[in-house]
Amino acid sequence: MANDIKISIKNLYKIFGPTPDVALEYVKRGMNKADLLDQQNHVLGLRDINVDIRDGEITVIMGLSGSGKSTLIRHLNRLIEPTAGEIRLDGDDVLDLNEEQLRQLRREQMSMVFQKFALLPHKTVLENAGMALNIRGSTVADFESEAVKWLARVGLEGNENQYPHQLSGGMQQRVGIARALVSNSPIMLMDEAFSALDPLIRSDMQDLLLELQGELHKTIVFITHDLDEALKLSDHLVILKEGEVVQQGDPQDILLNPSDPYIVAFINDINRARVLRVRSIMKRHGANDTDYAGDISEKDNLETVLSRSGGDTDKIFRVVRDGETVGSLSMKDLTLALVPTDASTTSNNSKD
Repeated sequence: MANDIKISIKNLYKIFGPTPDVALEYVKRGMNKADLLDQQNHVLGLRDINVDIRDGEITVIMGLSGSGKSTLIRHLNRLIEPTAGEIRLDGDDVLDLNEEQLRQLRREQMSMVFQKFALLPHKTVLENAGMALNIRGSTVADFESEAVKWLARVGLEGNENQYPHQLSGGMQQRVGIARALVSNSPIMLMDEAFSALDPLIRSDMQDLLLELQGELHKTIVFITHDLDEALKLSDHLVILKEGEVVQQGDPQDILLNPSDPYIVAFINDINRARVLRVRSIMKRHGANDTDYAGDISEKDNLETVLSRSGGDTDKIFRVVRDGETVGSLSMKDLTLALVPTDASTTSNNSKD
């Protein structure tokens, strides 16, 4: 069922080095990443990660280089083995899987879209798209119709017989997405999938992913270092720093209530009017006798409302969902929401 927990990560640690179990004890006693490297010659990859990834949602994991985000996503399909902790898929611990079960997990349950596309240069676009089914034993004839369908859906109709070197970077990444869709895996792991693309192409790919997600409702784990991308894509946002979760939750809530100076630094230069949604700051109540300036959707961003207001701070808009009144938004409340917020004194969303 949508919104049920699909993947649950509990007390996950990863330490790189010759004796990680010994180093783990120092980490659990509070030793930080720099001291662990300096005093124990081990690298702290992840410290006590606790994240629930919900079915049918896009969970974005973001952070700067070295924060542990790519290390974390590679634990989900056990490309990296943890030092300690649990990773549960539909309630079953992935760490209990034997080699054959693990292969089946990677082939059928979790597809992966890489930053560098990872296409086979000697295979056609069609053959690359059907690679997962080919590995399972299907022939080109078996998967051709499915591959053609998804290639067309990602905008590559007519390119089936070309080779990767004949495609632009954006087109190659579309093949990677089509390959994940052809595999019919319920979970898509996307590691910096759009980072190598030009800004306009990157924006188009983000729009395509959201459009596909609106139809397919996959469970997607998306890695990025870009806050704009994270805010655009995520249903649930997890922010890492030096291998630890600094804050996680609804991206709108994080933007309005940052719990740490690190988060404040991240969001300081963001265009709040463009990324904040009406639903995040509206007052929730039913219809009343207020003289509304008009109707707006709870999904509208504040930039849209600003434009409609004409700069009049006395206006109040009715917020509707499917034709029904769900609240109101005054331009005065909107203006206050545009003021950057300092780190919250409480951290309700931090390390949930």
